[in-house]
Amino acid sequence: MSEDLVLWEKIPPLATITINRPKALNALNTKVLSVLDQSLDEISREDEIRVVIITGSGEKAFVAGADIAEMSNMTSLEGANFSRLGQLVLRKVQELKKPVIAAVNGYALGGGLELALSCDFAYASENAKFGLPEVTLGIIPGFGGTQRLPRLIGKGRAKELILTGKMVSAKEAFEMGIVNKVVPLDKLMESVKDVAIQISKNGPIALSIAKSLVDVGYDIPLDDGCILESRSFGMCCAMEDTKEGMKAFLEKRKPVFKGR
Repeated sequence: MSEDLVLWEKIPPLATITINRPKALNALNTKVLSVLDQSLDEISREDEIRVVIITGSGEKAFVAGADIAEMSNMTSLEGANFSRLGQLVLRKVQELKKPVIAAVNGYALGGGLELALSCDFAYASENAKFGLPEVTLGIIPGFGGTQRLPRLIGKGRAKELILTGKMVSAKEAFEMGIVNKVVPLDKLMESVKDVAIQISKNGPIALSIAKSLVDVGYDIPLDDGCILESRSFGMCCAMEDTKEGMKAFLEKRKPVFKGR
């Protein structure tokens, strides 16, 4: 069944999405992207879910790229449509109102790295490898890699990875700022869930607004971003969760956030 290509598990306050094509190293094809898109829609409607984790099935790959077998016979129009589908789905990952963490458990190449880049941040296992090797196949990254990677690590480093097509280790990816933390493979999900639980204890509306402000503000002038921040700060002051959070602080107890 196509639904088995993407699995998602709900254990509130977390949801885990797993790309499930281990024999193909979890490569992204049209069906996988479509099911991932549907999964994100379902998760977005689940109020109990506060944080989302995305990972790959097995111990070899997070996502080893887009499906070359599917791409090899594409026409120009089909290729453009495939690229746009990937961009739209990954944009949905980026714009999900809930924080999204990538748990990179192996190869994150091509579309896999692009998927990780669309998450809010990433943790990686020590065996993980990262790269955008598309030019070695005579093509270019198509799911946002040429745009997100420079914004994250700078133009020079991004061009080096994109133009050489080389892979880098988890340690190198950490040093570049592609991932936030590197841990042993058997500790990866535990580490990601620990930070996800920590995030989930915070006000859900505040998390959503803060995430959006960082993303939107990054691409606009500082003064404009600060104006958006002030307006959003004012909105927060009128929320029940904000009143509860400050009251709980003054009363020296844990807040009970209700998402309103």
